Amino acid sequence: MFDIRIHNQDFSVRARIDDSPIGRRIVDALPFHAHARVWGHEIYFGTSLEIDLPADASADVEVGALAYWPPGHAFCIFFGPTPESDGDRPRAAGPVAVFGHLLDDHRPLGFVKDGDLLEVERM
Repeated sequence: MFDIRIHNQDFSVRARIDDSPIGRRIVDALPFHAHARVWGHEIYFGTSLEIDLPADASADVEVGALAYWPPGHAFCIFFGPTPESDGDRPRAAGPVAVFGHLLDDHRPLGFVKDGDLLEVERM
């Protein structure tokens, strides 16, 4: 398990990345400095990583999940319903590989706006 911090000048949340092949690839690529994209209650941003999805990849995720979305080479943070959701649970735009989860309250993420600069770093 690897602990990380996702933050900018307005908020900071801790998260944990699994000790898995995808999790280790994410950790090895840290830190990320990226402009957030907001899609409902999902924040995502592109990375330079190209990762194949495991067989159990799904668009259905839990609140607080961290996941990788291949079409955008994206690091995704799910904290509530998205435009694809049917109800209160997040649903990705397509299958994703979940590689971790938030440790802290997700509510500060609701204040992130499209284009805000974020930093993701190992603790």
